[in-house]
Amino acid sequence: MLQRDRLIRTQVQQLADASLFAMSLWLAFCLREMPFFSDSLGLETISPDCFAQSVWLYFALVPAAPLVLESQGFYSRPVFGGRPSIFWPLLKACSIVTVGLILLVFIFRKSEFAPRGVMVLFGLISFVLVWGKEELVAVALRSRLAKSQYQRRIILAGIPAETARLRREIGTHYGDSVVVAAEFNLAGAPVQELIDQLHEHSVSGVFVTARHAQMERIESVIQLCEVEGVEAWLAADFFATHIARASFDEMFGHPLIVFRTTPEASWQIITKLLLDFFGALVLIVVTAPLMLVLAVLVKITSPGPAFFRQQRSGLNGAPFEILKFRTMTSNAEQLQHELAAMNEMSGPVFKVTNDPRITPFGKWLRQWSLDELPQLFNVLRGEMSLVGPRPLPVNEVRRFSDLSHRRRLSVKPGLTCLWQVKGRNQISDFKEWVRLDLEYIDNWTIWLDLKILLLTPPAVLRGTGAK
Repeated sequence: MLQRDRLIRTQVQQLADASLFAMSLWLAFCLREMPFFSDSLGLETISPDCFAQSVWLYFALVPAAPLVLESQGFYSRPVFGGRPSIFWPLLKACSIVTVGLILLVFIFRKSEFAPRGVMVLFGLISFVLVWGKEELVAVALRSRLAKSQYQRRIILAGIPAETARLRREIGTHYGDSVVVAAEFNLAGAPVQELIDQLHEHSVSGVFVTARHAQMERIESVIQLCEVEGVEAWLAADFFATHIARASFDEMFGHPLIVFRTTPEASWQIITKLLLDFFGALVLIVVTAPLMLVLAVLVKITSPGPAFFRQQRSGLNGAPFEILKFRTMTSNAEQLQHELAAMNEMSGPVFKVTNDPRITPFGKWLRQWSLDELPQLFNVLRGEMSLVGPRPLPVNEVRRFSDLSHRRRLSVKPGLTCLWQVKGRNQISDFKEWVRLDLEYIDNWTIWLDLKILLLTPPAVLRGTGAK
């Protein structure tokens, strides 16, 4: 994992842990105030005012708890480390924080409002809550969905001896979080082999170690990654000094120069992920009755299944099964070759305005883009985003004649995009379609996503949305 990614993950964890420690102190006071709890331990019940008199402890607790956890190596352990790597740092950190709070109470002579029993309860509760959070995170990270989002697949490019060493280091430091999909011999293999590997393995980055390679070969690899929209990670340890580290990234001690054409990891990216998940979840709940009715109508108005499933190219070209309401006859894909001469789109994409395969009800669904509603489940599964380039069928992506067109695969496909809000029906040139997709990628901000989401309903009502 790159240091930038690890930094963001650590910051999210620190915020969550600080919140859990704060909650633990409140819960400790709540338990101590309950008569049945005090009576069971033979203790006097404390006054409800005690918590109000101890709120000042939060000014020390909230910033200190993550710092103590960090000092115990809690955030530097492997992502998929075992329970011992969680237990001991967490136990020591909770003990240190608890003792620290007791000392603060003693120094400021506030023991009548925060008795030691409350502090001991706080230590136990904070340990249980943070441990529980880590168990939930571990379960989530080991799920198939999380691995598809979190796991990074890379190609190692270099001489065999260097790539073999890097493969061992990656396995030692990162386990399952980084997968080496293939190796490319930078010294002798043709560039076409790397092109084939990029298309076959759907990787998110190429790790170039160039200590013993010629710069011309390095340049050709980086230029190829730039065209394809894949990150190129150049190990910069062939430099004599470690200058300007802040302008580089690093991976287990190797300084890297990262050439990227997509937005880098940031809080805006995290906001986009949250917007996708919760936005899709809310929309699914709101539109569930409508989708049920539409599924029944599709089923009864034409023979065949209610849903259309097709392999589309997702992030980095990885195939996934898209879900839509069926708008064509059940044998539409088999009939497409008979309509090839009627194709109105330039390039590999197929489009016919009055496509005879479209059913009457399907035409109405397309007019209002209602056939796209089931793709909310693709968004919820992390295969798509609410906003992004529209996903193309796998066989159309394979027919790309210009490698630069593949850069639209460098971000997640979306339900809506610039191409749709600017009028899909009026755009018949595939190059213009790609240009708008790349304009979106090159200028992406979370505000651009929100703007596109706001412009999509009017575009659909005008009949210029997705068809």
